[in-house]
Amino acid sequence: MVAEHEKLASDVDSRQAFATSVHAVLAEFFETQQATVGSVGPVFADAVEVLKSFVLNGGKRVRPSFTWAGWLGAGGSPDSDRATAVLTVAAAQEFIQASALIHDDVMDESSTRRGAPSVHVQFANRHRRGKWEGDSRKYGEAIAILLGDLGLCWADDMLRSAYLRMDEHKRVAPVWSAMRTEVIGGQVLDIATVAERDESEAAALRIDRYKTAAYTVERPLHLGAELAGAGPDLIRAYRQFGVDIGIAFQLRDDLLGVFGDPAVTGKPIGDDLREGKRTVLLALALQRANPKESALLRRCIGTAMSDNDLARVYEVLRTTGVVEDLERRIERLTDRAIVALETSEATPTAQRLLRGMALSATRREA
Repeated sequence: MVAEHEKLASDVDSRQAFATSVHAVLAEFFETQQATVGSVGPVFADAVEVLKSFVLNGGKRVRPSFTWAGWLGAGGSPDSDRATAVLTVAAAQEFIQASALIHDDVMDESSTRRGAPSVHVQFANRHRRGKWEGDSRKYGEAIAILLGDLGLCWADDMLRSAYLRMDEHKRVAPVWSAMRTEVIGGQVLDIATVAERDESEAAALRIDRYKTAAYTVERPLHLGAELAGAGPDLIRAYRQFGVDIGIAFQLRDDLLGVFGDPAVTGKPIGDDLREGKRTVLLALALQRANPKESALLRRCIGTAMSDNDLARVYEVLRTTGVVEDLERRIERLTDRAIVALETSEATPTAQRLLRGMALSATRREA
């Protein structure tokens, strides 16, 4: 199995090959947990199957890819004896991602994820069909929260299963800790900003920085660099690249959350608007809208608005020019990130790989 992982992971130009490699490592980890999970009982085992399906059958493996590319750029080799350990650390981040998404869907009351019912909705539906005791919604949310917690626990367990050398672990541990803390901190900021009705652009950007950029690009790259023993200059360049691409990634996500095709994004049309997410897109629209338009936005955002109201909100967003503004920001951030990358000490192969990943992350349709 180790040789297979290394062979798959060595093909850095094939994202599908790398995704297959990550999938194999994750599937192997689930197998190692089977005995413990099974001993608890069939109810728990059935619940873990939902987590397993969520982790194995979805996602673009963005975070593992950035860790792998960061390691290669700092001199790591797919043919070295450390490749499997690095791949394991990279893949472990998929459990943090699963935890964040499952919890996020509960907090946002999102009914779908990746074109399918959210985890909490799946369990609520089970409760409802079984006519079990209690409230179906609360049951679904409770199981989803616990599965998200399990994902966070298993991320650490999988990291330990990489059997890093002492020097590797000493470098990686602070970055891993910061990454987990930052994403939870970003989620707290997100919740508090909505509750406090903070409509400022600064608040929205701070959420983007910590809820998305840090754990999507910046810290994954940082992990790869530390695994390779990179120097401070390369780490600094990686982190600048990571912050810029991570924020551009989120700005693209904001646009897709409002204007994206549900058949492609897997989310209902206007979902972010109905959830009342405090995005840079909304902050800019409120800054530029006239009093009548601002009143419409404040009345409709965060409510189960009608299709007619949604169309009127779309019109405001378009007429204020915020869509074009965000497109320009995404382009500027991407350009600045690529300059930081191309003037860094990263290997030419990794620069090419990261440039392609940056463009893919910021120009995507889902």
